[in-house]
Amino acid sequence: MTSRIRVGGPAPYDVVVGHELIAELPAFLADAQRVAIVHQPTLRSAAQAMYESLRSHGFQAHTLEIPDAEQAKSIKVARFCWDVLGRSGFTRSDAIIGLGGGATTDLAGFVAATWLRGVRVVQVPTTLLGMVDAAIGGKTGINTGAGKNLVGAFHPPAGVIVDLATLSTLPSEELAAGMAEVVKCGFISDPEILSLIEQDPAAALDPQSATLRELIERSIAVKAYVVSEDLRESGLREMLNYGHTLAHAIEKQQNYTWRHGHAVSVGMVFAAELSRMVTGLDPARVRQHRTLLEKLGLPTSYQTSSRHELVESMRMDKKARGNKMRFVVLKEAGAPIVVDDPGIELVYSALNTVAYEPARASSGDESQGDQ
Repeated sequence: MTSRIRVGGPAPYDVVVGHELIAELPAFLADAQRVAIVHQPTLRSAAQAMYESLRSHGFQAHTLEIPDAEQAKSIKVARFCWDVLGRSGFTRSDAIIGLGGGATTDLAGFVAATWLRGVRVVQVPTTLLGMVDAAIGGKTGINTGAGKNLVGAFHPPAGVIVDLATLSTLPSEELAAGMAEVVKCGFISDPEILSLIEQDPAAALDPQSATLRELIERSIAVKAYVVSEDLRESGLREMLNYGHTLAHAIEKQQNYTWRHGHAVSVGMVFAAELSRMVTGLDPARVRQHRTLLEKLGLPTSYQTSSRHELVESMRMDKKARGNKMRFVVLKEAGAPIVVDDPGIELVYSALNTVAYEPARASSGDESQGDQ
């Protein structure tokens, strides 16, 4: 069974969900002659199969292998892709395919947005996180020394192909990490997502289950609605950043070695604690964040080298305005708001509930160590 979820806005497109969907690609590529398949190393065989399929349909296909995970999201890798496109004669009528996880689709989208000021891109996410979040909505970007996704463009895809068969090849920890974005959709918009997970956490993590498919389709529907109403994050779309302000700071502090979903999980617990202080969010709902995420095997705390460093990184968040930090918080499940400058004391107070620094040896201990 194949389902289609429409994403509206200035350039509407479909997200196709099902199994064995490679036959959907040609329709999304329109009149392109040349097609570049941007993929990560672990998907070399899948990229080759896609290459052969496209060639059989008359396309001049090319494969561009890029580094795995966040290492792909750099100006150096983007430059490599631009060079290949230039040597291969790509024009404005040609197309790019992003095949891989969220980092791959982010990079492929950014390259498509910037090559000749914008060419067609089709996203084919192969991770849960990519399927429900990164590949949908047209936000593209790369990382810099200043932070994550601070350089990018809004460039909606021509289509998104969500092939559920790829989930069976994911490591269990990677699948669980993607569930953080699913849980986020439950808290900000669709509480039925939370109920489905609570009823059967094991089914939520089973790639073959009808439960996981429903969770994916519900999460896609949440994002489709939000980006249809607000493509450029001028209002409603900010709500999709629930938990992400701290998450991006953690990722930066960890030099992007932490999984995005793990960082978002901790970030949501922080946001829930801040919500309790700012909006009076029910403490039971705050506890639900921890219990639900822990049932999925996700972290709810983080050992940091410096809480001050995390706060300074949060000041660089894309939602910040001037010297004011801004956070997405909850009044209730399904009722997120943005709060401006809640006060540094409250930020640290909420941060202290999830981020702890290593215990420092006392002066007595240090003297014993010198003996």
